Amino acid sequence: MLVSVIVGLLNEEKYLPKLIEDFKRQTYPKSKIELIFIDGMSTDDSWQILENFKSSNSDFYNILLLKNPKKILSAGMNIGIKEGNGYCFLKVDCHSHIADTFVENNVKVIESGEYVCGGPRPNIIENDDNFSKTLLLVEENMFGSGVANYRKESKVSYVNSVFQGMYRREVFENVGLLDELVGRVEDNELHYRIRKYGYKIRYSNSIYSEQYTRPNLKRMLKQKYSNGYWIGKVSHVYPACFSIFHYVPFLFVIAIAFSLILSVWNSIFLVLLFSIYGLLIFLVSLLAIRKNKFNIYNLLMPFLIFFVHISYGIGTFVGLIKGFNWKKWYKSNRNLEYL
Repeated sequence: MLVSVIVGLLNEEKYLPKLIEDFKRQTYPKSKIELIFIDGMSTDDSWQILENFKSSNSDFYNILLLKNPKKILSAGMNIGIKEGNGYCFLKVDCHSHIADTFVENNVKVIESGEYVCGGPRPNIIENDDNFSKTLLLVEENMFGSGVANYRKESKVSYVNSVFQGMYRREVFENVGLLDELVGRVEDNELHYRIRKYGYKIRYSNSIYSEQYTRPNLKRMLKQKYSNGYWIGKVSHVYPACFSIFHYVPFLFVIAIAFSLILSVWNSIFLVLLFSIYGLLIFLVSLLAIRKNKFNIYNLLMPFLIFFVHISYGIGTFVGLIKGFNWKKWYKSNRNLEYL
């Protein structure tokens, strides 16, 4: 079975060499792997790294290097699907580390009769300092980040979404390509349409990959804000894409705002809110610390989780507000060619 592996990237000279080495170590026959790199107009050495890789490797079925003028990942994925020759398409994030059996085990699940599949994708860190380790605990923690099945191993057979999915070609032929207008939540929207069409998304523990956590607090908070922002906006057109868990940080921010207003007359609601919330994040942080080697930065976990929730929640709030006008723009600009 020929597999087209699609990798979107933008200024990834730091991560590309590691991912390329992962591809070289794949146990699945390289003669059946087509690598498609979609470059979002990088300004660093990413393109040169790719050209050097292509010129020095003939083991793979094909290595395609393509440009993505729109720069967004969904547009890059669509380019790869249109240009790819594979029976299946496998999405791989450039910030990932994939197991040696990653492609092979994806193929095994598809060959068993499934149409879409994926597996666990826990986070890892690129730096070994103590603060990075603490950020990893925040990212991994269910109360600090998402509750998506792909973040950790699970015995769930079928799920609503996967991070790095493999799709039979016919799935895109029937469902359509990725929506290039929905920003960072393109996977949620695509998988919603896939499920609505009647396909199931198979989850297998054997399909293992890891993703690098944002290397510092500023980038992590920026990521969380952006995630929340696009969830808020896209909720106006595809509310069924998301679960109640996606809105918990937003509800927390709203609760703080109302409690502050009410505190003009009575501060009991504000005190109760922060007492309950503070107790929860303290217990969650304590459990996380007990399972890992302690370092002094672990004491910051409750505050870091709080910042993550606030960034995510404010992003969702802003997205929901701007979404009223964005919905009109979306409907007038929706590209029927790829939907």
